[in-house]
Amino acid sequence: MTEQSSSPPIDQRLLSILVCPLTKGPLIYDRENNELISCEAALAYPVKEGIPVMLVDEARQLTDEEVNRYK
Repeated sequence: MTEQSSSPPIDQRLLSILVCPLTKGPLIYDRENNELISCEAALAYPVKEGIPVMLVDEARQLTDEEVNRYK
């Protein structure tokens, strides 16, 4: 099992109050990749052991194709 698949899912109450630290826009939880997605910033923030890592420097840049998939 990989670290991502063994991580607990993110709490929905937490997800409802989190925003992208860069744009202050909403986030979408990608359960398959265990990431929080900001379409506005085109960034994917990792979730490690159920805890979102909301640091721009730790986020993965999304391609245009990936952003369009979440819209």
